[in-house]
Amino acid sequence: MTAPKPAPAPPVRVTWLYVPGDRPERFAKAVASGADVVIIDLEDAVAPARKDEARANVAAYLRERGAAAPTDGVEVHVRVNDLATQRGLDDLSELVDLPGLDAVRLPKVESPRTLDLLDHFPVPAYALLESAAGIVRAAAIAAHPRVAGVALGEQDLAAELSITDASALDHLRLQVVLAAAAAGLPPVPLSVHPHVQDERGLLASCLAGRALGLFGRAAIHPRQLPVIRQAFAPTAEETARAREIVDAAERAERDGVGAVALPDGRFVDAPVVARARRTLALADRLAPDPGRRRRDGADPGQAPSGPARPGHAAP
Repeated sequence: MTAPKPAPAPPVRVTWLYVPGDRPERFAKAVASGADVVIIDLEDAVAPARKDEARANVAAYLRERGAAAPTDGVEVHVRVNDLATQRGLDDLSELVDLPGLDAVRLPKVESPRTLDLLDHFPVPAYALLESAAGIVRAAAIAAHPRVAGVALGEQDLAAELSITDASALDHLRLQVVLAAAAAGLPPVPLSVHPHVQDERGLLASCLAGRALGLFGRAAIHPRQLPVIRQAFAPTAEETARAREIVDAAERAERDGVGAVALPDGRFVDAPVVARARRTLALADRLAPDPGRRRRDGADPGQAPSGPARPGHAAP
């Protein structure tokens, strides 16, 4: 057992904030909200009569953002319409070459064949699994070479399966967590918590998801972002333990010792050391910072109170 050399930490994506594509005045506010990823939504958050207008809004914003060469570190994704429709294909055709676009999110993916359509669109894609068919084929979808990540669309999935108890979704969540891990994809984020004012419920749900191997969460309002960060930040105990492991690994490397031994006599192997390094990087990333870019009073997402409005749901 040898201590691995430090490697650059992968991007930490903890918070993913949705903003409706027909509200262009909210795009910049969303980017300034403190979210790691802003998802401009052309699908459920936009009424059919406004979808063409929304696509034009998004295209204009992406051109402007790309021309400005931003250094804010925020990723901008677009959730397009279902690729089984002409509207979804048109979304891809118009948006994928724009410089301000970091990735697309594909709704209602039920088969790897859907992802073959991306051969003509060179952009990272996140597959949203929102149906029983998508869950059954989760491993094949996650393994598709064009997929950069997967996520659950739990509201649609629960409706299809007539699930009324949130805990009944845990089995389905675990299937997607395993599929993503086996395919070497980033951890799967939790679906949105639709009740914006229920911060206690949001925190409890995040902690339960974290225990299942899910990591990070989508939000529909910036006031949810601090709660999500709190839930996924390493605890003081986890951070101290990670520091102990990394310190032991660095001592072993300096001393030319192959095995990494902790002060209590236990030995740890390379994967444990690598995880400890990730924990420290995450703790530093999520450390409270008065200067953190956040405008909790901004409103780039849904209404500031109550559940998500019909037609404005997000996975």
